[in-house]
Amino acid sequence: MKPIRIMLAEDQTLMRQGLKTILELEDGFEVAGEAEDGKAAVNLALQLRPDIILMDVQMPQLNGVEATAAICRAWPEARVIILTTFDRDDYVFQGVRAGAVGYLLKDLPASKLIETIRHVHDGEIFIQPEIASRTLRAALHSSGDLVEPLSEREREVLVMLAQGIPNKEIADKLHLAEGTVKNHVSNVLGKLQAQNRTEAADIARRRGLI
Repeated sequence: MKPIRIMLAEDQTLMRQGLKTILELEDGFEVAGEAEDGKAAVNLALQLRPDIILMDVQMPQLNGVEATAAICRAWPEARVIILTTFDRDDYVFQGVRAGAVGYLLKDLPASKLIETIRHVHDGEIFIQPEIASRTLRAALHSSGDLVEPLSEREREVLVMLAQGIPNKEIADKLHLAEGTVKNHVSNVLGKLQAQNRTEAADIARRRGLI
């Protein structure tokens, strides 16, 4: 039976070497190649065509999401598992949209990593349960029309909110009372179903509202 050929894309040498050691101790696994940055990961993946690619998010040249997207555009059959310390909603959602079929945090046990690789190799999609709900919420936010559309004024506030402009400055620019701006911000968050200003800005960008 052929071994499962795995490529590692990880810029931290110690982490990469540790992963390689864990994987090569597992019967039926073979580390086919290693890349230290996103650009090298894309080139190596398309050259080696491994069974599984373990992809870090934070890397030089191209980040893991960008590298995943580039690989999957050129090779749609690629099976990428994003393995990262980050559980931010935007990374999870962007990674899945880029074509990743797995998303794991680096603090998981080695046995869970091995198990996930086998499942993904068999054609399954796996997102760590602790963060799966985040992906679903982001997906719901990224598609379809708003239940209640934004008013023109709310759109103006949203644009400035996304630029990181504080309420007082928004009020000055729009010649409004600061309390009125706070009400507009509250309405924007509610209509976008966002928990905070940062999430609202991210949802708005993904949906083409700004």
